[in-house]
Amino acid sequence: MERLLENKICIVTGAAQGIGREIAKRFAADGAVVYACDRQELSEAKIKELEEQQIHYLSFDLTDTAAVKQAMMQIFKAEGRIDVLVNNAGVVFNRKIGMIVREETELMFRINVIAVIELIQLVSRLMARNGGGSIVNIASVTAVLGSPGQVAYSATKGAIISLTKSAAKELAAQGIRVNAVAPGIVKTERFAELYEANGEKIDERISRIAMGRLGTPEDIANACSFLASDRASYISGQIVGVDGCAAI
Repeated sequence: MERLLENKICIVTGAAQGIGREIAKRFAADGAVVYACDRQELSEAKIKELEEQQIHYLSFDLTDTAAVKQAMMQIFKAEGRIDVLVNNAGVVFNRKIGMIVREETELMFRINVIAVIELIQLVSRLMARNGGGSIVNIASVTAVLGSPGQVAYSATKGAIISLTKSAAKELAAQGIRVNAVAPGIVKTERFAELYEANGEKIDERISRIAMGRLGTPEDIANACSFLASDRASYISGQIVGVDGCAAI
């Protein structure tokens, strides 16, 4: 069976758990050399488990510009190139308009938007040295359809959609494609926590998903793998909704 990402050097941020972890696992299964990045410190046992799947784990804080640069250069020097970057890391604070906290909003923009811009700036320069690459950003259906109680968060993901479209146009001449995946409600560890607190409201939202089920991390990983691969060589500047045809 063809492996979509054979020998590609791929970086996935926010990869310690949830969607990011599944993306890293899928990329490795598709033949990539994967660098999974997260601020979490993993145990030696978990790191060894990842290495057995051909996944290298790097721990650093995306808000630390120097640490980010050091990590990216470490990867580039070790591998000689970077083919794929998936900007998955993010934070979310769900607040109604009257309860929005400035410090939380600033942190969301720092991680969800500014860190993404800085990574694209750095990694695109390295990709250009080897003729191009693919960047996949993780947006959200909330940025497309809107969602009550997520005004500030959806604003950060709306920024991701805008920067994806602009970066795609700017980087196309360097052979770099930029796309985004916009997930709907995905059944992750965090979903379980949210459901415990807001089960009735979430059930109502799930009832409006045309395909009749929650998304899975695997659904998101599948879309990312395709966009990262050469099969998507003429696709750039696109926002791919992976939401089961949701209507929030």
